[in-house]
Amino acid sequence: MPAMHGCPVCPPAPAPLAGPVRYGTLRFSVHDNGRPVSGASYSLYQDTARQHAPTDEADSHVETKASGVDGRGEFSKHPAATYRLISHHALEPMKTAVLVTIETDCVNDICVDLGLHAKVTHRLLNSDCTPNPCAEPKTGDVLALHVEYIGSGAVPGSVRVPASASGSGSARYPLDIQPPPLAREFPDLPDTWGWTVPSAGLHELKFGLSAPYFTAPGAPLEAFPAKLGISTLVESRNPTPQPVAGNLGVALLRSATEPTPDLAFWQGLLNSTEQLSFNTYQRFMDTLFCGDVDISDLPGFERDRFDKKRDSFETLRRRRRLPFTDADAYRVVKAATEAFVMVNCGVLREPRPFDDSGRDEAYLRRRDLPVPEFGVESAFANEYLVPVLGSTERTLPYLAVIRNKLPDIAIKLHSLDEDVESVGQCTGILQEKLANPCLLELIWSYWHEEGMLVQTMNSITRRFQNVRSRERDPLANLEIDPLRPLNNVLWGFVQDEQHRLSIVRRNYEYDHHYGLRLEGKAVRRMQAADSRSRFLEAFHNLLRLCTTFYRQDDDTTVKADAFPVLNALKEVHLILSQGAHNQFGDLPSTARIEMLMQQWLLARPEFREFLPTRIMTAYPEAWMDRVDAMKKVQGWTDTSVLHFRNLAVFGEQILLSVRWGHWSDVQDPLQAFNWARFFRPQIQGYSHAYRSVTGVELALDAPDARIDATLPSVLLQRRLATQQRIA
Repeated sequence: MPAMHGCPVCPPAPAPLAGPVRYGTLRFSVHDNGRPVSGASYSLYQDTARQHAPTDEADSHVETKASGVDGRGEFSKHPAATYRLISHHALEPMKTAVLVTIETDCVNDICVDLGLHAKVTHRLLNSDCTPNPCAEPKTGDVLALHVEYIGSGAVPGSVRVPASASGSGSARYPLDIQPPPLAREFPDLPDTWGWTVPSAGLHELKFGLSAPYFTAPGAPLEAFPAKLGISTLVESRNPTPQPVAGNLGVALLRSATEPTPDLAFWQGLLNSTEQLSFNTYQRFMDTLFCGDVDISDLPGFERDRFDKKRDSFETLRRRRRLPFTDADAYRVVKAATEAFVMVNCGVLREPRPFDDSGRDEAYLRRRDLPVPEFGVESAFANEYLVPVLGSTERTLPYLAVIRNKLPDIAIKLHSLDEDVESVGQCTGILQEKLANPCLLELIWSYWHEEGMLVQTMNSITRRFQNVRSRERDPLANLEIDPLRPLNNVLWGFVQDEQHRLSIVRRNYEYDHHYGLRLEGKAVRRMQAADSRSRFLEAFHNLLRLCTTFYRQDDDTTVKADAFPVLNALKEVHLILSQGAHNQFGDLPSTARIEMLMQQWLLARPEFREFLPTRIMTAYPEAWMDRVDAMKKVQGWTDTSVLHFRNLAVFGEQILLSVRWGHWSDVQDPLQAFNWARFFRPQIQGYSHAYRSVTGVELALDAPDARIDATLPSVLLQRRLATQQRIA
């Protein structure tokens, strides 16, 4: 029976009388061998033995609650009565039921035992892997770490119900075990890992245990597993010194760091942006229009998203209409592209962008960053996301802070195109925007436009309409017959021009977000009302400070200082947040959809025949050689579009982590330390691509180096003038 402690001031439960219902509260504390268990789900059911109680178990379900990080949870404000409490962490939850009482105007406490009785044992192994029970561990020795729990031979009970009560005999309980870092699993020994003693001293080896959730009648079908941490202490000493003849090599290691919850968020951002790439988009279009395509090499979450994107496409195809004849081919391409972007642009939508095959953990280890104890996805859901005021959803800490600034505005559950049942649902903050924000950066579109993607497509559509762009138009001598198979799509694309963003609208928004502007005849007279004129200087300062940090971090005799990086992150975050207004929620996604369609059209084999492309140049995306070919034909910049694409991809990943992180309230440089290490490939890749495109070196480490805040468009104009002068 569970240990139940009634409230000492509560009177005996009175006999039921007519009148208002009186309520009480049941608090439960979940533990296993005295350790608190977080996320343990328990359900309260009416006692079916009572008169007038429902006979159907689903109808008798009252509420399901999960314990917090301290192992505590509560069922609050329920009518005084006798209930059944069941655990959702046994294979047959209903067989774990025990009776509990809620008394009027009282708080009743109950202690519940998860029933695993988990513990870690360790033993020293000889060189032939046989146990050595007598020797004391020394540096370099291998220990066998074994996790013991009742469920290794049977399903654990709950609320102190014996394992046999679940009626599962000797079935093995599906417990998920996360070993400590650097531990390797022994394939022939279940629940056993080998660990090499790294140094002398006292070591605490921590294991994370995840007990799965099993549903019950009336309870939620899915929930997070229960989390439990167990550990063992190992004291080791240095081996007996041995005289060594000859040369002796000594190696130093980089500075160690501690895990922070935003590591999981950054990993989700990285995975999400990678799956928004053109290559993934092209494979989705191929599966949609060309039949089955092998997607087995994609991450599991992206494979699951393909069905969601297909469903979204079918919905959009029925809703999207064009007022032109013979434009159906283009219409379905547009609907499919919108479905792809809308499903892939966030980190909170299920399935979340985390790879369960170990790639996420491998990326962290390559960056010398610690892996979260219970895994990356669990750390994101349980440690990084926070509750939202006035909503049952959890969201990013940055968005929660913005929501808390507006406590007088209600959460709106429906958009305007859905039927609502109350007037109060006509105004408010859309819950969908808090629960599933679309994480895109307009800098992706800016660098692709500077790389001449849009201009290439404009030149082709003018030639398609038999329009000469200038007196000596090099495309006038090209026969457009190779484009005949694309006539229907190009016709719809040309007809829909009035519904696409103009270069002027994009240019004003580039200026509003980042203080960046395009140069050219179409955008000469800009009169912007609000510009981020300090962004470029702040961003380049952040990149330069990261270069200094990397030089210190690579020096194993120095502890790298991350405070300058933290201060620069705060500055860039502040500037970015000031530009998150007006068209911020809509224009980046619209521009992304339009440019992805342009890339898809250029990647078609018909354009390979139309433009003089270089077949032997290995571009990572199929549309790139078409743009470089057009630049060569037109006499535009000779810098490859590959560098512009790298600026777009790396710039978006960096700025997303800065914009959506809650940097304004961070005082500990540990987060900035981890951020710099995590995004090192992106930061150094961006700096290299920027030098290739503009000739400006951002990775200068000199303390008195001047930050070049000249607009990239101005630098590109100078390089083009130099190129034409030399030619």
